[in-house]
Amino acid sequence: MVYPALLAAVSDAAHPNWRASSLGVYRFWRDMGYVAGALMSGIVANVFGLMRAVDIARVLTLISGIVVWARMKETIKTTDAKRKFSRLSALLKFDLEGDHYLDNCQ
Repeated sequence: MVYPALLAAVSDAAHPNWRASSLGVYRFWRDMGYVAGALMSGIVANVFGLMRAVDIARVLTLISGIVVWARMKETIKTTDAKRKFSRLSALLKFDLEGDHYLDNCQ
């Protein structure tokens, strides 16, 4: 479930002229992470045990999430986001306060 969201985030942050290249760079480093992560996990599990390998993976995932949270900026302006949400809420028959207007759709 994370993979499509990460691809969308990279695509959203990249300028249309270099979007394909940015996706290629992202996929290269993602694939290198699979290789490096598997090797590092195997070495750590051999030396320190399986639980330590899982703990290190958990900590690295947490750190990477914090770095992305701190450094990555929203690319949609607030007014654009509100406009998109109001269109979506109209399609779903919700208003912005969350009241449901689906009484006659049963």
